Amino acid sequence: MVALALAFVVAGCGLGGEATFYDETEEKLAETGGSVLGNDQIGVGGDRPDASGGDSGIGVNSYLWRASLDTVSFMPLASADPFGGVIITDWYSPPESAAERFKINVYILGRDLRADGVRAAVFRQLQDPRNGAWVDAVVENTTSVEIENAILTKARQLRIASLQ
Repeated sequence: MVALALAFVVAGCGLGGEATFYDETEEKLAETGGSVLGNDQIGVGGDRPDASGGDSGIGVNSYLWRASLDTVSFMPLASADPFGGVIITDWYSPPESAAERFKINVYILGRDLRADGVRAAVFRQLQDPRNGAWVDAVVENTTSVEIENAILTKARQLRIASLQ
């Protein structure tokens, strides 16, 4: 009985002629305009910002995003996610202090230009003179606040400049 069922299954594979496959490549190409992300505009300086400063292509306030990038531009970037609103810098050593390095993470928390719309986390390390290893060090709480204030000031300037 099992052999008979197996024979029908194997014989059924050849029924119906040749297999046909539906290729939707042309439809997808026309639908997306050849872009992985579709026809949507992506960028910081798009032509269609809304009244709150949000850009249709990014998930966060475009003024805060540009101001954050400008503020940390002296440091090398490790990662920048305009959809999630996260900017992560790589370690940076000031020229006057080679045994000290900093890293900044900036989080943009929404589409509105508000004082609580941005957060900065600052990390600091000192180099151990004995073995050269980097050791975590304390960062003053005011450092993060000063960076946040610098970002907010720059964002306000960008918004005012765009209205004129």
